[in-house]
Amino acid sequence: MDDLRKTSRMKRTLSHMGSAVVRDKVGTAGFALLLMIILMSVFGPIWFPLDTESDPDKLLHPPSSEHILGTDHLGRDIWAQIVSGGRELLVLALLTASIAVAIGIVLGSFSALVRGKFDEIMVFLADVWLTIPRFPLLVVLSGFFRLDSVTLAVVLAVLSWAGLFRTIRAEVLSLKKRDYIEAAFMLDLPMMHVIFREILPNMMGFIAANFTLLMRAAIYAQVGLVFLGLLPLDQNWGVMINVAWNQGVIYNPNAIWFLLAPTIVICLLILSLVWISRSLEEVFNPSLRK
Repeated sequence: MDDLRKTSRMKRTLSHMGSAVVRDKVGTAGFALLLMIILMSVFGPIWFPLDTESDPDKLLHPPSSEHILGTDHLGRDIWAQIVSGGRELLVLALLTASIAVAIGIVLGSFSALVRGKFDEIMVFLADVWLTIPRFPLLVVLSGFFRLDSVTLAVVLAVLSWAGLFRTIRAEVLSLKKRDYIEAAFMLDLPMMHVIFREILPNMMGFIAANFTLLMRAAIYAQVGLVFLGLLPLDQNWGVMINVAWNQGVIYNPNAIWFLLAPTIVICLLILSLVWISRSLEEVFNPSLRK
């Protein structure tokens, strides 16, 4: 019976979150934009496959009926590269945010519930961690280790846990005084049960908002590293920007879409995450509501 009530409470929370976000025009636009980018990245390559061969007769051509965004320095269609260039970014962003959220939830909840020396050490580590300049550290690490997508996601998550840890810890400190949390401890329920079955459903808003922020940070980091040529990725919007810049297309008006197209798509992806995060913060923080 208790499990049914908890499941029902979580469903009501998610339903409230969904309906509230839908009523917010900015949140709706953000979700719609993100969904369009995901659908384009997943299904677009089926209709617009990548060119595997170069065409010397079409080098850096402007947009036309045959190539709506023009061609690159090898005569390949830019639109097909845009369609296929988002999967790595999205997968890495989702993987990074998932790992960082898991670390933040476990460590933040344990720290707030256990307290004592463990809490003091974790708070000190989080304060120190937040002072580490992440992007310069990633640049240094990329010079010593081969950072593929999975390794980069783990590294980014490890570097990003501290901010969410502090947020989760503060929220759990307030939730632990609730009657149902005290009852769970009186019943001598396992710590993981208390965290994931009693506390976690009441923090979905904070977690969802921070999840989008972590995705945005991961996208920035990956695009920055790719632009500097420090990540060995095959097809990516950041790779397109790097290649376009190195080919000097900024000085070629006919080929400017080789640089602008991936930049605009990345900006739209970041904008959708910002709108979603803002909408979720307004939903779960009454002081921000209009």
